[in-house]
This record gives sequence, C-alpha cells and structure tokens, in this order.
Amino acid sequence: MRVDKFLWCVRYFKTRNMATIACKKGHVKVDGLSAKPGKEIFPLNKIVVRKDQINYEIIVNDIPANRVGAKLVDIYRTDITPKEAFLTQEHLRFAKDYYRKKGSGRPTKKDRRDLENYSDDSD
Repeated sequence: MRVDKFLWCVRYFKTRNMATIACKKGHVKVDGLSAKPGKEIFPLNKIVVRKDQINYEIIVNDIPANRVGAKLVDIYRTDITPKEAFLTQEHLRFAKDYYRKKGSGRPTKKDRRDLENYSDDSD
C-alpha cells in the first residue's frame, strides 16, 4: 500500500491529498528515509510523521483494505511516540498565551509603555 494512502486510512490525515502534500514536503519518513507519496509500505515498517510540530512514530502492524474507523486504528498500527514530544507541544501552547489575542490589532502606546515598565522593573 502507498504510504500516503496508509496514513489516510489510519486517520493521521483528514484527506488523502493532505497526506500526499505532507509526503512531498518531507514530513513523512519510512525507516529513516524521506518517503515520496507512492512509496510502498509493508508490515513492520517504521513511519515518522511530523504533524503539528510533533514527530509521531508509528510501526505498521497490518495493511488495511480501506479507511478504518477510529476504534479499529490500533489493529493496523502501533504508536511509539515518546511522551516528551507531547510535552513540548504543551510548552509551546503556554508560550503562545503570552502574545496578544488574535484580532486585537497592533499594540498601542499604552501597551508599549507597559512593556517598557515591566522590563525596567525586572532589572
């Protein structure tokens, strides 16, 4: 089975086109090598997928005939993604909370003065 079709079948991507684009960009590696969308995969291959700043590591158990339901995904793959990968995403989310709310526009003069006062207080 093609690697892009497999990733779509086991629900890592919403559409097969998204899986194909990820392969073309080099976000998918099979056994440590970048994979083109048409790369054939077999059971016991190790796939690394970079999605949402997380490197998901998957071992292929079996090849599905078609797209499978969410409850049946674990039959076809084993997820060996380390827990540290999810912790880094959580740290990034906390780092983004510091920034202004989306749609609030450019910083005002008052915002600039507040930032300057904050940096002066910490020195």
